[in-house]
Amino acid sequence: MSSFSVRINWRRTTPDFDYKTFDRSHTWRLAGGQTVNGSAAPEYSGNPEMSNPEEALLAALSSCHMLTFLAIAAIKKLVVDSYEDQPTAELGKNEKGRIMMSRLTLRPRVVFSSDTAPSTQVLMDLHRKAKENCFIGNSLLSEVILDPVF
Repeated sequence: MSSFSVRINWRRTTPDFDYKTFDRSHTWRLAGGQTVNGSAAPEYSGNPEMSNPEEALLAALSSCHMLTFLAIAAIKKLVVDSYEDQPTAELGKNEKGRIMMSRLTLRPRVVFSSDTAPSTQVLMDLHRKAKENCFIGNSLLSEVILDPVF
């Protein structure tokens, strides 16, 4: 099996360390060399100009589903010209009353080459298989809803 790692760095930049005012800005250093400026979500005193963990989780799920979908389509010789998604996530509470990302909805729109465009039923089956085999989706306890756009 594969393994993955990233590096997260945060340093106090203010004289105080008060819950309401400490700077939540930090960096994510990814294995490929990219650096992402991260913070908490704005609702949790974060910087709205930076990525937050909730967005990162949503992006990871959407990206994983897309890559799995594309692999399955390629194996089936269905030529995909474009794929876009506008996923959303909702915070809720788990059975212990703790805040979690309770629902993540993917809304993929796939355009196939005109000579390989599958039926709606085949397309839904491709998405079902992608959902069943997405590593990130298989790692989540949250409800993942698939709502393809046609």
